[in-house]
Amino acid sequence: MRILIDTQILIWFLEDSKALSTSLKSLIKDADNEISVSHISLFEIAIKLKIAGKINVKRGLKGLIEDCYDENIAILSVTDSHVLAYEKIPFFEDHRDPFDRLILATALAESIPVISDDHKFIRYRDIIDVIR
Repeated sequence: MRILIDTQILIWFLEDSKALSTSLKSLIKDADNEISVSHISLFEIAIKLKIAGKINVKRGLKGLIEDCYDENIAILSVTDSHVLAYEKIPFFEDHRDPFDRLILATALAESIPVISDDHKFIRYRDIIDVIR
């Protein structure tokens, strides 16, 4: 199964955080699954690393990207179809995060489920399979 992981799940997985449930970790590690992350997640991390105290990753952004390759996590470039799918993502006044919304659009365009711990992602279950 192809699966997209959001930014927080990527960090938790690569940093071996206890916040990531055992079942989600197993799903990501399952060799039968093709795990992907959007370039937009890497861009989000790059921005948040510049904001003191926003996030911390042990090996920095370059190390995190290298870890993606080591863990066979495909990095999906943002495509026209992802941007066009953005229009189909319902707008909720309290969920304006452009990174989240483009991750959701990527999952929609690719017709793949997304793993997220963000409770706001549940609102999109009518059009996107959200795994929590």
